[in-house]
Amino acid sequence: MTAPALVLDDVVKRFGAFAAVDRLSFTVAKGEIYGFLGPNGAGKTTTLRMILEITPPTSGRIEVLGSPSAIKVRRRIGYLPEERGLYRKMRAADTIAYFASLRGVPATEARARALSLLKRFGLGDFARSKNEALSKGMAQKVQLLSTIAHDPELLILDEPFSGLDPINQATLEDLLRELKAAGKTIIFSTHTMQHAERLCDRFLIIAKGGKQFEGTLEEARRLFPPKLVIRTADDIAALRRAPGVVDIVERGGDGASRDYVIELKTGADPNAVLSAAFEAGIRMTRFEHSGASLHDIFVALAGEDASGESEAA
Repeated sequence: MTAPALVLDDVVKRFGAFAAVDRLSFTVAKGEIYGFLGPNGAGKTTTLRMILEITPPTSGRIEVLGSPSAIKVRRRIGYLPEERGLYRKMRAADTIAYFASLRGVPATEARARALSLLKRFGLGDFARSKNEALSKGMAQKVQLLSTIAHDPELLILDEPFSGLDPINQATLEDLLRELKAAGKTIIFSTHTMQHAERLCDRFLIIAKGGKQFEGTLEEARRLFPPKLVIRTADDIAALRRAPGVVDIVERGGDGASRDYVIELKTGADPNAVLSAAFEAGIRMTRFEHSGASLHDIFVALAGEDASGESEAA
């Protein structure tokens, strides 16, 4: 059996009487994309810093790539911190090559990798530009490329999509999928649920320093009642009596037709609602069955801490 890429076992981090991380345990398998989700102040960045031994845990066990110390395997790890920072006077290609060489890549190869990555990400013409002359998005990409230039086995990315426009966000998504296909393990924190929903094999939701959920999107959806969305111009009163219906909420519409969200009991059969509509003569131009979105799951599990997360929508 393949050893996991990362193990946290009952990890605690206290600052005085305050527990920033409280008995957190989870495991990341090699070769998966693992999302680390939580509102501001939930303990995400503190946890990532403990994994990398930037700050020590108060108690608990952390194992990275089979080692009890991330420092011992640091050349096999790529880390993109939330607080971005580049040497302002250094040129873009030199920056990427420099960080690759710090992690053991020979100078000539590091330079070749830097130029190749810049070209691929649309920055080939800026290879000799100083970092201070780059736009925020360009600088963000240079720092990201500096993180992957040494071909790490494990990537830890703290808010990697922050500061990127939609086109570059899509480019980053494609890159992460390619890295996964190459066998890399990727852990990333984010507030943008759409990225996690599209990319993650599994994810962790953390709030107030503690784990609220760990698993796949489908496993999370099974914790929440299914919903239907229908569109009709007819009276839907009969559907309120259909088997398994808990609530029906009107959500606008188009002309005479209105959209309705129908909440069902956990385990209820959506086809029973469809049958009830036919029996009542309700004509529908839309009938969709979907589980809860990751946004809905995040808000429900993170509770009040998530109520102010504007980027989660």
